Amino acid sequence: MEHTPEFDVTAEAPDSPVHTIGTDHMTVMGGDSAGTIAFYRDLLGMPLVLEQPNLDQPELTHLFFDTGDGRILTFFTKEGQRTRPQRGPGNVHHLAFSIAPEEFDDTKQALQAAGYGFNEFDRGAFHSLYTQDPGGLIVELVVEKYDIPDDRRGEVLALAHEKRVEAGAGFVDDEHMQEALDELGLDPEPQFAGDAPTGAGV
Repeated sequence: MEHTPEFDVTAEAPDSPVHTIGTDHMTVMGGDSAGTIAFYRDLLGMPLVLEQPNLDQPELTHLFFDTGDGRILTFFTKEGQRTRPQRGPGNVHHLAFSIAPEEFDDTKQALQAAGYGFNEFDRGAFHSLYTQDPGGLIVELVVEKYDIPDDRRGEVLALAHEKRVEAGAGFVDDEHMQEALDELGLDPEPQFAGDAPTGAGV
């Protein structure tokens, strides 16, 4: 599978009139409140830090969860509401959250015990489990394969992309990540190794 980039890929900040400095929160249309809380708080361990009416639509409840690093995920919920997200432009395809490498196997067991199926894939730059929340939204649980400082992730991915293009490869894989990390003076040894297909073309 070969892919020629169509756009300029770089970790350098663009010459734009506005520059964001991080993610504050993301808001998703959820299903019912109880199911949302049972999945995100009781299964995935995200503290429910705020609950109030949706200020624009008071008939909806606004739930705020701390995803683990102080960044907030919120849902607009309504009792008895069932949703299955659409996949058109502007809609959420999936949410991805980080999990610790040492908790990967326990996470799979917890999903199974709670009745949630999942798929496991090695995505080259990271390793992932995919499941669905009670409203049908795809949730990806990501294990970072390499120990990369948060403030250098973009730099590493951009250089790994460059290595991928030079190699004529279809997607970033371990060799491109390791070359990029080594060139940037970071540890190229993986901290996690899983055995799973890439899922390419699935």
